[in-house]
Amino acid sequence: MKHTISILAASATLGAAQTAMAQTEIEFWHAFTGRLGELVAEQVDTFNAAQSDYMVVASHKGNYSETLNAGIAAFRAGEQPDILMVFEVGTATMMAARGAVKPVHEVMAAAGADFDQSKYIGSVKGYYTSPDGNMLSLPFNSSTPVLWVNRDMLSEAGIDPDIDLSTWESVGAVLDDLKAAGVDCPLTTAWQSWVHLENFSAYHNTPFATKENGFAGTDTELAFNGPAQVAHIGAMGEWARDGKFIYAGRRNEGGANFRAGECAFFTESSAGYAGINAEAEFDFEVRSLPYWAALVSEPQNTIIGGASLWVMEGQGDEEYKGVAAYLNFLSSPEIQAKWHQDTGYLPITAEAGELTRSQGFYEANPGTDVAVIQMTAKEPTANSKGLRLGSFDQIRGIIDEELEAVWSGDKDAQTALDSAVERGNVLLRRFEQASR
Repeated sequence: MKHTISILAASATLGAAQTAMAQTEIEFWHAFTGRLGELVAEQVDTFNAAQSDYMVVASHKGNYSETLNAGIAAFRAGEQPDILMVFEVGTATMMAARGAVKPVHEVMAAAGADFDQSKYIGSVKGYYTSPDGNMLSLPFNSSTPVLWVNRDMLSEAGIDPDIDLSTWESVGAVLDDLKAAGVDCPLTTAWQSWVHLENFSAYHNTPFATKENGFAGTDTELAFNGPAQVAHIGAMGEWARDGKFIYAGRRNEGGANFRAGECAFFTESSAGYAGINAEAEFDFEVRSLPYWAALVSEPQNTIIGGASLWVMEGQGDEEYKGVAAYLNFLSSPEIQAKWHQDTGYLPITAEAGELTRSQGFYEANPGTDVAVIQMTAKEPTANSKGLRLGSFDQIRGIIDEELEAVWSGDKDAQTALDSAVERGNVLLRRFEQASR
């Protein structure tokens, strides 16, 4: 689909004479609202104002799942956008969508764009890279989970706000003290599967699934019902029954509670920074995600969440040139550094991280580099480079159901995780068959 926007420009010398300048329109579908939606609009406006050849038109299409589904439906109808935002767990689905996507490295090469894949942070781009090392999509909003702390609430409960919170053992002890002090919400979380199973597994260097978490083949099976995961979910189940862990919902419902000053601890994306910094009327801090010292002597690395930008097939050469120009614009150090600083998402290039540091942002905002350090301190292993599993959005729904049964006391951790693995494997086999 090639769309043009005609802009009539008056000639200063000819007075009434007018000429038509054609801009190639680039359709970009995304999943952001609120402050993040405003920042996306700002990026689009900046790009559009900086050149006259292309006009990016951004459209919100719902949450992550809804945006992916909208893109699939549009492709089937021959009305797909040029660029589609897809959350990280949709990567396998996009890779299996033959004829629907055009790999980013091919788009850049065909457009003659300056595109150095080595400048992108390995732990970020690896999620979206083919086995031969080429990038399939462009990392856009990449985050990793951290521990958000309400320092004022700790102080009010008589707890040193600088207390060590690096391990779940130490966090558990503080939860006891908070509960004893009458705190109604010692701990809450967002994205329970992503934080407490997917990232927990990577952080403790234990498999979430076989076949290198799906990177080594679609004939993978889920493995998150091992001793480490059962121990962690079991502990959280006990905290839930004791009123020390308050479950607020499957997505980010707990964010409103934390931003309102109702909860002491909050496990959530590093990208929570944009909302927390804008709304919190208390002294907050970001700490590293805790690990269990009983399981590992030190943590491995967490994995990313968020989304990447996929280029859809079926467009014209001029559109692909515009797409290449826009993706290079988004990757520039200045734009990436601003995005990182405004949102808490990870910078996708080392240059952007270095620019942020040189600008004094980390020094002025202590803790904002925690996510970067947590992701890059160690070279990822087969267990900690991410997940590439088919139908994973649906599998997450199964995990959510089973975890909710643990939090309510209806199931023990082993039973719930065994059930989630069994039910999820059925979906993996269907995806494997469909992908052949």
